Amino acid sequence: MNFIGGTTKPDRRRLDFKWRWRNLKAIPTHRGRYLYEQHDFMQLLYFERRRSERSSRPFCLVLLGAINIADGVLREVALQRVFQLLRTAVRETDILGWYEQNTTLAIMFSDLKSADTEVLQSLQTKASDILAVALMPELLKYVQVSVHVFPHSNDLGMDTPDLTFYPDLAPQSQAQKTAHILKRIIDITGSFLLLCLLGPLFALIAFLIKLDSQGPVIFRQVRIGQQGKPFNFLKFRSMCVGSDAAIHKEYVSRFISQGQAASHTATVYKITDDPRVTKIGRVLRKTSLDELPQFWNVLCGQMSLVGPRPPLPYEIESYATWHRRRILEIKPGMTGLWQVTGRSRTTFNEMVRLDLRYVQQWSIWLDFKILLQTPKAVVMGEGAY
Repeated sequence: MNFIGGTTKPDRRRLDFKWRWRNLKAIPTHRGRYLYEQHDFMQLLYFERRRSERSSRPFCLVLLGAINIADGVLREVALQRVFQLLRTAVRETDILGWYEQNTTLAIMFSDLKSADTEVLQSLQTKASDILAVALMPELLKYVQVSVHVFPHSNDLGMDTPDLTFYPDLAPQSQAQKTAHILKRIIDITGSFLLLCLLGPLFALIAFLIKLDSQGPVIFRQVRIGQQGKPFNFLKFRSMCVGSDAAIHKEYVSRFISQGQAASHTATVYKITDDPRVTKIGRVLRKTSLDELPQFWNVLCGQMSLVGPRPPLPYEIESYATWHRRRILEIKPGMTGLWQVTGRSRTTFNEMVRLDLRYVQQWSIWLDFKILLQTPKAVVMGEGAY
């Protein structure tokens, strides 16, 4: 059954986020209002999210889900009644559509002046009141109302971001799914072989670290992985035990917020003369040998051989909204486009743009090209401190 007049196309196109505005289709309703089908509504959601990332103007998504109504016809009739009231109760600029076709209605309240608790409660109350009027009590209990705001402060912290706004993160075609599986197979095979082959080198580095200073050989640090999930990041220890992180925290915060190095003399993402680093640690950092234990992170699935570098939690606190896409859309890696082209010689914004370019252009072939360029970048040692 079609929901509001017209015919629904039987072939559902996959989400293609290079889609152009001129291709947008919607189901016309009375009084000039439109109910966008799922594919088209997702395109609008994507564009609204991108706009909000740049402008920092929040927008709100209210979802009305009737997934618990088993009878498809009854569910459609119920949502039709809800829509008839919604189209007269929201602003003309607000967008109505299917978040999940014929199952979950969505209202997109765009370009809000603020997204404080009072505004969100008001939107949720409005949606709940409409449901109470439109539906019988026996149906009302099966419909769920949820309110989502973008950007949200928690999205920039260690909490997992609200993925309601990122339906494009999952591979949409069989070819994309196959490519991601192949990437994981390459990660497992490559990291396992290198861990085995580099065993003697690991033992030598461990001996030199113990000889140079007291403390553990492996340094564990919480980093933020794909979709904001924290994990224990491994490195060979290159600093004295008990070193204060305040120096690096202040430096990185200034670097990210100002878009340039804290010294104002060069665009370097790392402290070039860190007093906390040991003698052997300087050699390990210059040659990037301190990064070798991350092959274990790759083997465990927390990282990939190629991808954006995983940030520290306090780095994310200084991120602009658009910066966070570098950790949402793909798994972090040991090397990446930034490492082989700019490394620590670029500004932070340039580094993020390189990471986002990698995300947009990602392919297995691009991964191979970056992996082949990585040894040269390590040997040259430019930007490594």
